[in-house]
Amino acid sequence: MAIILHIETATNACSVAVSRDGVLLGETESSSAFSHASSLMPMIDAQLTKLSLKSHDLNAVSVSSGPGSYTGLRIGVSTAKGICYSLNIPLIAVGSLHVAAFGMLQISNAMNSDFLIPLIDARRMEVFGAVYDSSLSVIQSSHPWIMDTESLEEFKEHRLFLAGSGSEKLKTMYASCENVFFLDDQVHRAANACKLAYEKFLKSDFENTAYFEPDYGKEFLPGKPVVKGLK
Repeated sequence: MAIILHIETATNACSVAVSRDGVLLGETESSSAFSHASSLMPMIDAQLTKLSLKSHDLNAVSVSSGPGSYTGLRIGVSTAKGICYSLNIPLIAVGSLHVAAFGMLQISNAMNSDFLIPLIDARRMEVFGAVYDSSLSVIQSSHPWIMDTESLEEFKEHRLFLAGSGSEKLKTMYASCENVFFLDDQVHRAANACKLAYEKFLKSDFENTAYFEPDYGKEFLPGKPVVKGLK
């Protein structure tokens, strides 16, 4: 039996879930955007208490490994590492877009030649995106993607399902495309990682807790600090 804690912090939403043998036991989501630092540990404690579990009942921790929000991923991974260190349990990394695609598959009627395209907002018209088929095989791997009216042209022979925090701003752009469908459900959820993380647990596909770093999608470039009155 494997009880796994799942942490999702790749977007401005934050959620945690607990599963047993790949089956969801419970999930908690933050109702406040960008509250990862203050909300994550209380959410974990509340979820374990609700399920009458103690931290030492956990057999592993899975964490969204990116791409996504730099700050969110840092908080999620740091928290997951701390729990794994303290309990001496393995760390499992699950790709943010892969998890979202799994969630999309559950709520869509995608089949055969249909493609799933999970998108994470990266500001302006840029997103982090990937393309999966209906069996969750990768058609196009995760990458930064500046979207325009021709971005999906190479997939025009397929029905395309789009979802995620980066999809909302594309609805007007693709409103006239008969092969493009938008899923409005929240797919960036810790609950969607349960089965994927359990499969990795069974294969002992674990990360090096000391050296693991998330995939930020692109190089992080910190802004130059500005002091009022100085140039």
